[in-house]
Amino acid sequence: MNPIAIVAAMHEELAALLAAMPDEHRVRVAGREFWLGHLHGQPVVAVLSRIGKVAAATTATVLLERFRARAIVFTGVAGGLAPNVAVGDVVVATRLLQHDLDASPIFPKYEVPLTGHARFATDTAISDALAAVTARLLRKPAALLGQTVVDDFGLAAPKLHRGLLVSGDRFVSTAAESAALRRDLPDALAVEMEGAAVAQVCHDYGVPFAAVRTISDRADDAAHADFTRFVAAVASRYSLALIDAWLRTLAVPA
Repeated sequence: MNPIAIVAAMHEELAALLAAMPDEHRVRVAGREFWLGHLHGQPVVAVLSRIGKVAAATTATVLLERFRARAIVFTGVAGGLAPNVAVGDVVVATRLLQHDLDASPIFPKYEVPLTGHARFATDTAISDALAAVTARLLRKPAALLGQTVVDDFGLAAPKLHRGLLVSGDRFVSTAAESAALRRDLPDALAVEMEGAAVAQVCHDYGVPFAAVRTISDRADDAAHADFTRFVAAVASRYSLALIDAWLRTLAVPA
């Protein structure tokens, strides 16, 4: 059976998942370490894509060409954009778009040239399953993170959101940038730096893709505050718990 690929941009986002794989072995391709093993009987390949769209697209292509991944799930953190998307919330993407892509006037703004697409849809079955386990896990954040972490980051009532994620090759970290994105893309829930590129590659190959992101900041002037601690104490644990719970109930065709 071909593996499911679990991808994150930074080691801290994937560390807990790698530690939970009992039989992983490492394969180095294209300067990246791909960890092959099993979780709950499912063959899995986990990898750090590195940061940015090109790095993410390279990683996705290797996963599909070399490892024949039957699905790719991207996990990690994002900056909240929509007013009701708060730190500690989780976004399960339904579509992804590159907010810094503009080949106009030859093509409409945001549209990937020669594809006719600006927004790439995620796989409905995988996204629905991830949303279901996310909603369940978020009901008791202290059980997952510990009460001290919940109190420190104000995570008493995290929420699940579903909708548009936008990606671009810059870390959005000012209120002005965040406001501009909300103005131009009012339905965008959150912003990150890799997902839309992976969604495009998976679309080209006809392979299911899903993305689940923990909101680490509000993509504003305070976006850097406690970022590293949040990733280690919150996002990494969320990633492991969500992927673990999903794999337990997996029904992705081989």
